[in-house]
Amino acid sequence: MWPEVLGGNGSRRGEEEVLGAATHRRIAESLGIERNVLAASGAVFLVSIGEELWKKFLPKYLESLGASVAIVGLFGTSEDFLDALYQYPGGWLADHWGRRRAFLTFLVAALTGYFVYLLSPSWPFLFLGLALTMAWQSMASPAIFATIGDALPKERRAMGFTVQSVLKRIPMVISPVLGGAMIGALGLQAGIRTGLLITIALVAVTIPVLWTINIPLASKDTVKLRGVWNSFHSTLKRLLVSDIAIRTCEGMADIFVVLYVTNITGVTIPQYGILVAVQLATAILIYIPSAQMADRLGRRPFVIATFLFFAFFPVAVILAADFRWLVCAFIVGGLREIGEPARKAMIVDLAAHNLRARTVGLYYLVRSLSITPASAIGGLLWRIRPQTPFIVAGMFGVVGTLLFAATVKENDAGR
Repeated sequence: MWPEVLGGNGSRRGEEEVLGAATHRRIAESLGIERNVLAASGAVFLVSIGEELWKKFLPKYLESLGASVAIVGLFGTSEDFLDALYQYPGGWLADHWGRRRAFLTFLVAALTGYFVYLLSPSWPFLFLGLALTMAWQSMASPAIFATIGDALPKERRAMGFTVQSVLKRIPMVISPVLGGAMIGALGLQAGIRTGLLITIALVAVTIPVLWTINIPLASKDTVKLRGVWNSFHSTLKRLLVSDIAIRTCEGMADIFVVLYVTNITGVTIPQYGILVAVQLATAILIYIPSAQMADRLGRRPFVIATFLFFAFFPVAVILAADFRWLVCAFIVGGLREIGEPARKAMIVDLAAHNLRARTVGLYYLVRSLSITPASAIGGLLWRIRPQTPFIVAGMFGVVGTLLFAATVKENDAGR
């Protein structure tokens, strides 16, 4: 009797363990979780926890070090230019060195930049720091895209990008609030420098996480930049044109949002941190359901929705008369992410396997170079009236949305 009972219990426990393992596997698959994707996303998460303590407040940091509004605009333009300049080399290195070595190189360069920010006695030094920190933000981007493309099949890529985006944006909800509180308690410069010290400590934790990435290096080839461009699917080129208009909208207004809401609308720095948290919380809440639907129903409707919200956000900011209405405007800002996993998955879907990181790098090189003047133009438009760059940005957003809706059809989204 006892053996039978024990055997029966053991059998039931074994069945439960098998069912539990199968359930965990299904959940992991539905969420696009894979070891290499999780390691890359975890690294982004850790660095973002630190960066977001101070990143949104950099325009105010520049201002405190003596920079004018025009210099703040030039800083934004420099960021866009470096974002463009670094994308293709980042993709080339990821394809030729392998994902892990590329990630580690980019992170060490960014670490050097954090030290430059920390020790800067005046605003010109922040441009040198920007040149170094952008290695992680921009050079690592093609490697992240390629890692998701390498590790996941097509039908799970939108969800894979969602997991990566959620892990990146959770710190964007929490850290700006903490950063705003630190600035409120310690003062602007001391608060930002404290955040930089925390970021440097988190980089030390991130390095062993990146070391766990293990993706076989694809065979090297001799394809040059022109060959990578010639490999672009026609749909990818049409998406790129629309995306340029949308990111011109973003670049023209976003760097001035903190100046507008603090100097014109009159909210405090800690309140601005709360607004950023509201924006990112909105994005996180919509990511998983929108990615699941995009994988099932198609990418196009979600990309159109995200482009529309890019157009609405700058206009919503200047229409907001007080903090309560700004909360609504920043919810609109969060809804800009509703189609971002679908757009990123579309790029990877349309890239040749052996050129994946370089395709992503070239896509973002062209996009970022095209929008490089946007922030500087926004600074000039601000001189007319502070509302002007936001209105012009909204117009660019509408144009980009119409271009995509008119030129990209759902059945064009794959090869």
